[in-house]
Amino acid sequence: MIYFFKYLFFFNINSVFYRAIISFFLSFCIALILYQKIICWNRKNNVIGEKIRDLGLFGQKEKEGTPTMGGVVIIFSTLIPTIFFSTLNNVYVLMLIMTTLYIGCIGFIDDYIKIKHNKKGLSIIGKVFSQILLGILIGITMYFNTSISSIQKQKIESKDSHFFKEKEYGFKTTIPILYHNNEFNYAYLLSWYNQKCKKYTWIVFIPIVVGIITFLSNGANLTDGIDGLTAGISSIIFATLSLLSIISSNKIYSSYFHFIYIPNIEEIIIFSFSFLGSLISFLWYNTYPAQIFMGDTGSLTIGGVIATLAIINRKELILPILCGIFFVENISVIMQVLYFRFSKKKYGIGKRIFIMAPLHHHFQKLGYHENKIFNRFIIIQMMLSMLVFILLII
Repeated sequence: MIYFFKYLFFFNINSVFYRAIISFFLSFCIALILYQKIICWNRKNNVIGEKIRDLGLFGQKEKEGTPTMGGVVIIFSTLIPTIFFSTLNNVYVLMLIMTTLYIGCIGFIDDYIKIKHNKKGLSIIGKVFSQILLGILIGITMYFNTSISSIQKQKIESKDSHFFKEKEYGFKTTIPILYHNNEFNYAYLLSWYNQKCKKYTWIVFIPIVVGIITFLSNGANLTDGIDGLTAGISSIIFATLSLLSIISSNKIYSSYFHFIYIPNIEEIIIFSFSFLGSLISFLWYNTYPAQIFMGDTGSLTIGGVIATLAIINRKELILPILCGIFFVENISVIMQVLYFRFSKKKYGIGKRIFIMAPLHHHFQKLGYHENKIFNRFIIIQMMLSMLVFILLII
């Protein structure tokens, strides 16, 4: 497909940057048009209107009937430019497409159940189990796929003899400041016990990947409770990861910034730009007062794709900083539930740490308008992205 499109333009379409820019604007325009059509169609038919639970929050009743499942458009408008302009035999691109479709289907099923049958949607166990399966698949692919794995066997030749260097087991990733050139090998987690255990590094790596994908996907889902919040935060994160991908894909840039050079990663820049264009288009209609919601179809997909992008970039261990808001939102719910159960068991009365969880609802209960919460969370996300860059380059 890419060879067809290269004749439609005067510039070099084979350049990743040109293809990424075209993909960005194409996804933005596709999404912008489709959202307008969906909003107008739902006003006449009211088929996919959101059913709002009564949480006692200001202005929530006005959101009743707002069309949901906007995540379907995010997925569609991301995949179309990706299929047209990226190299589809690239394992990283295939992983991202698979992640988008898989977790998007889980979110779609959840939204459909909420609209047609039960407001609770899929059970928590069902969601988590599906996320664990995705994490296992991504972990296995990243560790064992011969084209991307860091398991190496190098043959060193000399004039007099041929010998093999010992296998280098593990999976290299990035931890800022703590290690030389910011590189960390998961094999170190086992080598302190026994050097022979290095060959079993996958036992450590895959559960870490599963935990990251599950935690971040749920974090993005929980954050989607205020107009524009998840889309706005995610747009900044995608822009950050896109820049990290550009640096990691180039030998000169990666060496200068002390990044791990990752061959063949440049094709995911097209996917990242396509997703970013879709998110910005969605944000156009999702800012307060929202005309459409993304639903779990969008929020679960966003979290899963961000996690996969970070893992591909070998930056998964900086996600607690880069996606700090998603992590805090998730942790606030866990703390609230655990403390409530603990206090109820110990004192007979369930107590709460926050007025309401997730955290953004706590601030709503304190009287903050959701626009103010949105703006301040966006500022925090910008600072977190800047902090990540500072930590990676020093």
